[in-house]
Amino acid sequence: MSEEKLQALDDFESSPALSGLEKLVLRYAVEMTKTPVNVPQDLFEDLKKHLNEEQLVELTSAVAWENYRARFDHAFGIESEGFSEGAYCPMPAK
Repeated sequence: MSEEKLQALDDFESSPALSGLEKLVLRYAVEMTKTPVNVPQDLFEDLKKHLNEEQLVELTSAVAWENYRARFDHAFGIESEGFSEGAYCPMPAK
């Protein structure tokens, strides 16, 4: 992923750097990581226009796994080990 795309993640909806499919995937990831999870059916249907069943399963499992890891690490106070030190690491604007 290019640095331009990484920088666009904070405001991905309006970014010209990301494709329509990339924005759909990011919307899906956002909805999957909310508590409670409530992925709108129209969003899922839009993804099905671009991804086959195997790809949807892979995407869903990847998002779920990263969400699990982030929550697990947070609960145990596990911090970054510095592997990406010096690399671009986008932080959401609050």
